[in-house]
Amino acid sequence: MALDPATVRRIATLARIRMDDAEVTTLAGELNTILGWIEQLNEVDISNVDPLTGAAHMALKMREDVVTDGGYPAAVLYNAPDRIGDFFAVPKVVE
Repeated sequence: MALDPATVRRIATLARIRMDDAEVTTLAGELNTILGWIEQLNEVDISNVDPLTGAAHMALKMREDVVTDGGYPAAVLYNAPDRIGDFFAVPKVVE
């Protein structure tokens, strides 16, 4: 399937994209390349491929909801330019 310049202009109008004639020609080539890739994908035989189940049918592992400091504040603050105890120190921004 090849897109002609009139179809590309129509798509650009629907997408609210302003284009001049040089851009229409460039975009037509790019869109035709994309459609060519889609046609190649449609040629692949997937008759023996089972559909993917997706993550919606999987049960997630639950863990206890506990607030922690991560257990390694020294490693987290190693490259901090300034710190106070186990916290980042930042300049005051509100007077």
